[in-house]
Amino acid sequence: MTAEISLTVNGEPRRIASGATIAELVRSLGLNPAKVAVEHNAEIAPRARRAEIALADGDILEIVHFVGGGQVS
Repeated sequence: MTAEISLTVNGEPRRIASGATIAELVRSLGLNPAKVAVEHNAEIAPRARRAEIALADGDILEIVHFVGGGQVS
């Protein structure tokens, strides 16, 4: 059995495998890593470092997903 940690993601409780990184969390949510901004414990997590930043029990993340759209004139 894999140990899990508890996080808060966009105000909602979530559990993930212990030792997971921000990059792994983003992938597990089905999001395109190139189209999200991530705030980790009130600090922006640079895209280049997300695979290095391990999550810990009690971390708080806000993830904003950018979506294209609109009307072309």
